[in-house]
Amino acid sequence: MINVKFFHSENGAPLGFSFKGHAGYAAHGSDIVCAAISSVAYMTANTIIEIMKIDAEVDVNEDGAMALKVPEESAEKTKELLLGLELHINELKKQYPKNVTITTEV
Repeated sequence: MINVKFFHSENGAPLGFSFKGHAGYAAHGSDIVCAAISSVAYMTANTIIEIMKIDAEVDVNEDGAMALKVPEESAEKTKELLLGLELHINELKKQYPKNVTITTEV
């Protein structure tokens, strides 16, 4: 199961995400759920850091877990990108409810 957590400010602005675990949909290297979530996580992180030049906190560990948080003063700049990520993950959860869990933290 991939555990997804979205971080929001007290006023509801998206500030980041955390992805942990493995989907368990298919064998390692063939898991389309893991691949979809990994791909969108790296695309989002790379866009925020490399393209938008925002100094976000990023943590990627050896197990493949990833977390990213943007500073609150950058929330307006990254809002649409992070909301798009949330939409994408929520749609994946609808397709693969046994493989993805989603929580939100304020």
